[in-house]
Amino acid sequence: MSPKVSIIMGSTSDLPIMEKAAKILNDFEIPFEMHALSAHRTPAEVETFAKNASGRGIEVIIAAAGMAAALPGVIAANTAIPVIGVPISASLQGIDALLAIVQMPPAIPVAAVGIDAGLNAGLLAIQMLAVKDDILKEKMINYKSDLKTKIVKANEELKKVEYKFKTN
Repeated sequence: MSPKVSIIMGSTSDLPIMEKAAKILNDFEIPFEMHALSAHRTPAEVETFAKNASGRGIEVIIAAAGMAAALPGVIAANTAIPVIGVPISASLQGIDALLAIVQMPPAIPVAAVGIDAGLNAGLLAIQMLAVKDDILKEKMINYKSDLKTKIVKANEELKKVEYKFKTN
């Protein structure tokens, strides 16, 4: 089994956030890999990884980083594969990482999800892969339908909650 998605994090301290991406990829039965690489501490390894990812069959890269958050951009600068940046709330409540990821220079795009949004990064990677995979697209449609069903059920449960001044 060869990976289609690569989950890269600046350090293993990002793992609690990135496990959410790993879990949803696993649930959708998409082969993936996980690595710790740092744009600042292992720059040569990051460049080698990015330049070789396509040749290894990687179709989407999810890159998580906090603070200066250079990792997603450095990867994007060295590959034509779509890169999804996950800002990690390591400092300044993650605002610094978010801004670093979304403020990429022209010709070096990085998609960005919300701060600590590993799950959304995984789902966005799945949607990117589903563009050319009808089975995966159907799984995503079913996943989103299940979300709707959960909300409808929650509303039914809320109708049972009673307060003196609650009107519904």
